Amino acid sequence: MKAESQTYFPNMDDIKKAAETIKKVSDITPLGHSLRLSKKFSANVFFKREDLQQVRSYKIRGAYNKISSLTQAESRNGVVCASAGNHAQGVALSCKLLKIKGSIFMPSPTPNQKIEQVKMFGEDFIEIKMVGDTFDDANQAAMIECEQQGKTFIHPFDDKKVIEGQATIGLEILEQTESPIDYVFIAIGGGGLASGLSTVFKNLSPETKIIGVEPEGAPSMKISIENNENTELEHIEKFVDGAAVKRVGDLNFEICKENLHQVITVPEGKVCETILELYNKDAIVVEPAGALSISALDFYSEKIKDKNVVCVVSGSNNDITRTPEIKERALLYANLKHYFIINFPQRAGALKEFVVEILGENDDITYFQYAKKTNRENGSAVVGVQLKSADDLEPLISKMKKRNFYGDYLNNKPDLFQFLV
Repeated sequence: MKAESQTYFPNMDDIKKAAETIKKVSDITPLGHSLRLSKKFSANVFFKREDLQQVRSYKIRGAYNKISSLTQAESRNGVVCASAGNHAQGVALSCKLLKIKGSIFMPSPTPNQKIEQVKMFGEDFIEIKMVGDTFDDANQAAMIECEQQGKTFIHPFDDKKVIEGQATIGLEILEQTESPIDYVFIAIGGGGLASGLSTVFKNLSPETKIIGVEPEGAPSMKISIENNENTELEHIEKFVDGAAVKRVGDLNFEICKENLHQVITVPEGKVCETILELYNKDAIVVEPAGALSISALDFYSEKIKDKNVVCVVSGSNNDITRTPEIKERALLYANLKHYFIINFPQRAGALKEFVVEILGENDDITYFQYAKKTNRENGSAVVGVQLKSADDLEPLISKMKKRNFYGDYLNNKPDLFQFLV
């Protein structure tokens, strides 16, 4: 579905009207001071806690504002969306509250936890349809139903009313602080939140620098702004699922390229570090997209000293089954987890020699895959080692080479790594 206009910019009166519309369903979320990060960065760091919304993300704002704007005829015909995440939950709750029938298309591999959440929020007012293997499959099926049955498509970001709904976060932030805000860090997926919030600040606090943050593996807004045209990426890393899109919205691109001070990317491993730190040190549970804005602070550490900084925590719909992968990615990013091909001599005592004489006393074997083969002098094993310090890597490799155990290092060979581990 194409955007409505290439020249649309949100109007402050419409944003204020949206704030009135959604106040019955959207909480005014806290703007909390982070003592830990304020001390770490010598700044005043605040979290805008959109993860505390009823649907655990800001998406209720745009979805409800859009569906509320439908005519009676459009409401009778019903609505359609394609989503396996936060947008689906926002649409589902909006349908129930407004008593409008909705069809929500999800790809078949969607985790059951997400399906159950959408059912809980939408109850009898929504129908979930599992279609295809990818989001694109589900989205195409949703568009076909819209065309055949005259239903309204609720876009997750490339829509005027959705943008105006998300913009209300900006109004709340400015109402919740008396001091001027120097920086706002905000995650970018399709760009609905960034385009709405940046418009509010451009009108009401133009000195504030709005920094868009994308995952390193899905820099669709950054590349589009660099190209000065909305650019679809051929391939993306989907780990930060709430902010990984191949193409941002056309409306969103036009607004963001004018309003954002900068768009930066953050490695997925850094996002995982942030998720674990927030859980372990602050008792805050966030999804990968919700951690993006906070992850960016390390890359702005010098610029934000003595500044007032707001990070929008966009959501907390994290699947607990992803925790092992999050931990793994965080350790790899911190250079504490390393995978090798180790050549073990085919003799008794070789493994003991490796463990006792090569590994350091603080090193831990976390992965071991080995098949003994006859009639060979050496047998190869894939071994994962977790270190106490990143500085221990080079001494470990040196000892392996000196004793002829070293075969290969896999961390910097992604294709081989994916195949073997």
